[in-house]
Amino acid sequence: MNPFRWSYRVSFLVGFLICAGLLGFALYAEYGLGMTPCPLCVFQRIAFLFMALFFLLGGLHAPRGNGRWAYAGLVLAGAVGGIVTAGRHLWLQSLPADQVPSCGPGLGYMLDAFPLSKLLKLVFTGSGECAKVEPILGLPMPAWSLLWFIALGALAVLAARRRAASK
Repeated sequence: MNPFRWSYRVSFLVGFLICAGLLGFALYAEYGLGMTPCPLCVFQRIAFLFMALFFLLGGLHAPRGNGRWAYAGLVLAGAVGGIVTAGRHLWLQSLPADQVPSCGPGLGYMLDAFPLSKLLKLVFTGSGECAKVEPILGLPMPAWSLLWFIALGALAVLAARRRAASK
């Protein structure tokens, strides 16, 4: 079965299943492997959750014509947010040990104590816990996330483009 010939509905439902599988693996890594997620990891999970929601809605609704681009655009917005977050995370992990920022407060405390703009600034500034590298099959977790964000964003665009062009 050629994924480049899947219908819009199948492409979006497969995208949903991939996002759900990635979120399931993230939970397994946290609770089964003991890998505590840093704030940037949590933001990447939120991006996958956002994408999963719109993959599912787009797959169930399967609108015709240009309506498909609305769902693809929302999936792509989640992918772009995830790419930015994973890219920043990889940059922090590439810093030399003497340039790594010190560990900050936990995400739960920051959510309670700071407004959203300050919270985002603190999270994207990074902390020492975000610079810790724990490879999975030779690559750090944010590198895998980055690859999946790119692949899933491309899947959404290809599904919407192919079907809108054939109408």
